[in-house]
Amino acid sequence: MDTLAVVVEEPGRVALRRLGMGEPEGDEVVVEVDFSGVSMGTEKLMFTGAMPAFPGMGYPLVPGYESVGRIIDAGHMARGRIGERVFVPGSTKFIGARGLFGGSARRLVTASSRVLSVPDSLGAEAVLLSLAATARHAMAGFPLPDLIIGHGVLGRLLARMTVAAGRYPTVWEINPARLDKGAGYAVCQPDADDRRDYRAIYDASGDPDILDGAIARLGHGGEIVLAGFYGNPLHFHFAPAFRREARFRIAAEFQPDDLAAVIAMVGSGRLSLADLVSDRVPAGEAATAYPRAFADPACLKMVLDWRDVA
Repeated sequence: MDTLAVVVEEPGRVALRRLGMGEPEGDEVVVEVDFSGVSMGTEKLMFTGAMPAFPGMGYPLVPGYESVGRIIDAGHMARGRIGERVFVPGSTKFIGARGLFGGSARRLVTASSRVLSVPDSLGAEAVLLSLAATARHAMAGFPLPDLIIGHGVLGRLLARMTVAAGRYPTVWEINPARLDKGAGYAVCQPDADDRRDYRAIYDASGDPDILDGAIARLGHGGEIVLAGFYGNPLHFHFAPAFRREARFRIAAEFQPDDLAAVIAMVGSGRLSLADLVSDRVPAGEAATAYPRAFADPACLKMVLDWRDVA
């Protein structure tokens, strides 16, 4: 079996090319992808060559972990799932390229346990479920944010979940194109906010230089949550953090229960994914879509449409 896939050949160069794939075995499924998202965090680091060393990291590689499509075939243990529309985080069964994370392809082969059913009504917005699960993983069981840094997709999802829980956060953003107001929360540039008693600050910017500015706004005993992904070392001055008895927490990769929880939230209407996909292009334009997604400040979320790719 083979598939068309986005391949980062080397830093700065993306191509769409055909790769071999292993056949589905046992409990594995074959998903024909309709849409895949481009991550402004990890995929940007892969594209620029700044991605820290991870198991399986190297070039050429198939990026992406935000795909949605339909199960069209399966191994003998999963044939009952054929026909389901599912969210799939990727595949490692490519021949000729690494699969980190392996979601940006027309067809994917992966274990049935890694895919979750999604409503047909979501359409391209279903690619946002992984970011929603990332936001949920950062927040679940912890104090809700009263300040969120960054009004990209992750920051907006953190804010929407916070509002759904009955709290109304402030969001900082320095990109003028992203200063639009959210539903139930204020968005401003940091200089326009003089508050210095925040109890829970969530960083969704991925800026490794953010800590000193965040610490300066933290109340005594407050917490800074690193919800983004950082390609360079983070640093801060110790004395201001010491005086505040600041706490730091890293929110790691989302888990299957986070993904299931946000699918339920979207299905119940408690979480909206509307107005977050800003750009949708045919997958055949991947070579130009990737650099545009990372360079265009007006691009909030880039989605590749695979439906008409042969």
